[in-house]
Amino acid sequence: MSISSLLVGLAAISLTACSSTGNGNESNTDAAPAAKAAAAEGTPTTLNIRYIDSDSLLANYNLAKDLQEATMRAVSRIDNARQAKGNEIQKFAAQVQQKAQSNGYLSEASYNADMQKLQKMQQDAENYLANLSRNADNELAQQQIQLNDSIESFIKAFNKERGYDAILYKNAGVYFNPALDITAEVIKGLNARYNKVGENK
Repeated sequence: MSISSLLVGLAAISLTACSSTGNGNESNTDAAPAAKAAAAEGTPTTLNIRYIDSDSLLANYNLAKDLQEATMRAVSRIDNARQAKGNEIQKFAAQVQQKAQSNGYLSEASYNADMQKLQKMQQDAENYLANLSRNADNELAQQQIQLNDSIESFIKAFNKERGYDAILYKNAGVYFNPALDITAEVIKGLNARYNKVGENK
């Protein structure tokens, strides 16, 4: 069930409740047949909803923490590569400059050759870093899909036993009764399943 359709359903329930209380005895006579009709059609008259705090989930689910560490390692690898390439280019550029200032080039052709080498080093470094970043982005995108699939599949299995009408993320609404919070229970179940899979490998 999408959030939009859920909100529409909640609005419809609210409107029904308002109309049933705003007209005195007449509304009671109208509400009873409607409630009976809803029950006959198998439509719940109330929604059994729970919610999850996504920030707490991502901070405490072991898979999410592992993927966060992988992201940090990827960023660190790119930063280290960028620094190493930059140092290499700067070192060669300084050598070219020093050689030119000390009249170390015997011909303009030899100077141009080194300048072309410097330009090629810069282009190669840009291509290398771009490829490294692209690979990291693809890897992180796959990890995000893995995380989302893991959470979604667990929630579906979890709800088969609980039978809730909806499980929402906390940021999907303005206010939820804290008694409806099942974040800790979900995190415990996710970590138990994740650790079990890890042990089997």
